Amino acid sequence: MEELVSSECIYNLLPCPEEPARRPLKYHSKQRKRVQDEWNSKKSSHKTMGLPKIEPPCPKHHLQKHSKEPKLPEREPYKVPVDGIKSSIPSEKPLMGLQTKKNFVEANIAEVRMSVPKKPVPIYVDTRRGNKNLLEPSGLLPTLLHRKGYGKIPDYIIKRSEKEKKAQEEYDAYVKERIRQGSMKILSEEERENVLMGLKQNWEELNHAFQGLSILIDTLSKQRHKEKLEAKMKKLEQDIDLIERHKFIYIPQN
Repeated sequence: MEELVSSECIYNLLPCPEEPARRPLKYHSKQRKRVQDEWNSKKSSHKTMGLPKIEPPCPKHHLQKHSKEPKLPEREPYKVPVDGIKSSIPSEKPLMGLQTKKNFVEANIAEVRMSVPKKPVPIYVDTRRGNKNLLEPSGLLPTLLHRKGYGKIPDYIIKRSEKEKKAQEEYDAYVKERIRQGSMKILSEEERENVLMGLKQNWEELNHAFQGLSILIDTLSKQRHKEKLEAKMKKLEQDIDLIERHKFIYIPQN
């Protein structure tokens, strides 16, 4: 029955192609027999590195914990050098049980009476939980009041003031001499006020002209005119400030 089923397979109905006849090999290698022998010896799995030359490790002797760590040599018992110790021990025994007649209680009482009581360290508390800090290095005490040179003018300031005073005296003497010779004149208060009023009036005129400039300055002439007005106003402001700051003004005479 099985042969009938296998013979009646649908694949058997298809025509099978005929295999072409294989031609015999014309070339035969000299190493053919050696290659066949090596193949039959089952070395294909070791053809890269070859057969192992050492025996594989036994699975019973597996790697254990701390087995490859270096081991210290066994500790030998320590022997005390008796020769050195015997030489340092004194031959005579010290006297024990010595007594003294000192009264330690009275000595302690006298020492306490003669000692100076310790002063409390000043502190300050800056938190509600009682955090304490030293008061002296905090800067809250006026310690600078008690230093040696407190409240005295430094020497360099005294020397500087003396030099300024001497220079002012020399300048005043020079001005008086020039006035006496007639080569310098002091400006009176009335003349000073007139000059100051005239400078301010000139500044007002320039300011009025400056305010009257056009908003759009698109030409070179307009720009130059504006720059000239600004320079003149700045120069007048400097002269006005100079006259207002100095009460006495000296004018040289030709």
